[in-house]
Amino acid sequence: MGKHVVAAVSELPPGSRRLVTVRGRPIAVFNLEGEFYALINRCPHQGAGLCEGDVTGLITADGPGRYRISRKGEIIRCPWHGWEFDIRTGQSWCEPSRIRTRKYPVEVANGASLVKGPYLAETVAVSVEQDYVVVEV
Repeated sequence: MGKHVVAAVSELPPGSRRLVTVRGRPIAVFNLEGEFYALINRCPHQGAGLCEGDVTGLITADGPGRYRISRKGEIIRCPWHGWEFDIRTGQSWCEPSRIRTRKYPVEVANGASLVKGPYLAETVAVSVEQDYVVVEV
C-alpha cells in the first residue's frame, strides 16, 4: 500500500465528501466533524456509487411510531436500493454480520512533512501553508 495526497484539508470542510480516484480505485472521502474517513465508492450489493447517496443518521425504533435518530451524518445510504453503511467503519446496517464496504486508512499530514518523504534527492526550499488529507491504498 502507498500513501496518496487526495485533497487539502481546507477543500473538505466538516460534513462534506469528495470522490477521488487512487490507483484506479474510486474512493469516497468524508469529513465527519474534522475526522476523515475513506470508503470504496461501490456498494457491495450491486455496485452503485456510495458517494452519490444521502448521508443520514442511524434510525432506531422501540415500537411503531416511536423512533429516534442518532449518529447524525455518520451513515451513507446507497442511492440505488437504500443499503446503509457506517462511514467510520464501512459496516453495513442491512446485514452487519456479513456485509461491509471496504474502508481505507486516512490521515491528515502536515504539508512540510509530505515534502520531506523518504527520498534522497537534490532539494530546494519549499514553503507549505496548509494540511492535506492522505488516503492509504
